[in-house]
Amino acid sequence: MPRQAHGAPPQRLPSRTRHTLSKRSGLCTALRTRRYFSADRDYCFSATRKDPVTLAHRRLARKGSTALIGRRNAIFGVFTLPGLAFATWAARIPSVRDDLSITNSDVAMLLFSLAAGSLVGLVAAPRLLARLGMSRGLFIGLSTMAAGLAFAGIGSGFLQSMPSTAVGIALFGVAYSATDVLMNVEGANVERELGKTVLPSMHAFFSMATIIGAGLGVLASAGGLSVTWHFGLIAVLTFVTAIILSRFIPAPESGERTTTEPRKDQKSTAARNRLLADRRLILLGIMMVGMAFAEGSANDWISLGAVEGHGFDASGGAFVYGVFVSAMTLGRFAGGPLADRFGRVRLLIALAALGITGVTLFVLATEPVAAMVGAALWGLGGSLGFPIGLSAAADHPSDGPRRVSFVAAFGYGAFLTGPPLLGLLGEHVGVLKSMYLVVALLVVSLATAGSARPPVQVRVGTKQETAPE
Repeated sequence: MPRQAHGAPPQRLPSRTRHTLSKRSGLCTALRTRRYFSADRDYCFSATRKDPVTLAHRRLARKGSTALIGRRNAIFGVFTLPGLAFATWAARIPSVRDDLSITNSDVAMLLFSLAAGSLVGLVAAPRLLARLGMSRGLFIGLSTMAAGLAFAGIGSGFLQSMPSTAVGIALFGVAYSATDVLMNVEGANVERELGKTVLPSMHAFFSMATIIGAGLGVLASAGGLSVTWHFGLIAVLTFVTAIILSRFIPAPESGERTTTEPRKDQKSTAARNRLLADRRLILLGIMMVGMAFAEGSANDWISLGAVEGHGFDASGGAFVYGVFVSAMTLGRFAGGPLADRFGRVRLLIALAALGITGVTLFVLATEPVAAMVGAALWGLGGSLGFPIGLSAAADHPSDGPRRVSFVAAFGYGAFLTGPPLLGLLGEHVGVLKSMYLVVALLVVSLATAGSARPPVQVRVGTKQETAPE
């Protein structure tokens, strides 16, 4: 029997009251009228109100269900904080450039410091989870992210020092990527316990927060609010919210090891070798590289591309970025039902084609309206590659978190190191023309979309898909 969640009954119910839990629908398959779930959702049961055993288990099941819903809602909230913080940075990049009086190649160096810090965070995330647990790990990650953002604001607006800004944004990158890994692993865990697809909706909350962050960036830029005050206020909001949300995420039980904890034995080495030898998992990571590159490059360069390539002012560039993240949010909110109806592979192929069309239109547009349409198609095209990739990696019944961390490294690597590469390329060919690299990687994602098909007998949401032999 799998490890039971907090509040679960100490043993299974008698066989006469125990029934199978359908992972497809998330409902008990028993035909009786009264249906109750165990706290760990490993089985469900039904009986009359007069049965004292069933009454006790029903109370525990309700308690476990309430805790799971609170945990789910807390993760939704956690997803909003990195989105808000990153959009705050992305929307004010033109202002940071003006404050520091630097060129686009210097902006690329700032992005490299962000990428370098983020790679450190990717490596540190599993150990952070193993040592601190999910609740404390997320709190420390979010708090450090807030501190890095605030320091970057001081370095840019107050000190007007590029080294200080680079240090702050590197610290932000470390915490941002570590937090992203942890929240996606926890989101996959919650998705598995709920028995239905919720990761796209969680990423939709991330994107919704980026819309809010972009909107605040437009208002701050138009109103003349300094980068120092803007970043500082968002940092305080992030820290206070992290304190509240971390209380709803369960801490590990005494002596419990997390599934992502590094082990110094042969089993751990064998597990890593299995991941590296899994052809489907490698192709899934390659698919996520193109999609994450499309998202990350837009976050850092679409506003500058609108300003330099299409004649928008700083506020207009932030507005184009808002169009992009709004389209991405819409795609993610609709992603779960669409994936259930049409299947992952068909949906990813359609979205990759939309993304290729959108980026090309944004580059070639001669009118502001056409550029905004291109930004919208770009956002829709890149909206679901990352969350669907994580859901596909979590299909494994026992090694889901380790697989999620493995493919997340592909996605985050492209998300964070791609934009600096675009910046360096843009110095030679221009910001807009450098975005043809995004088109090329989206073509690769389109070619590898078949890797997202679930393995045999794995159910996703309310639709069962079967991989070919």
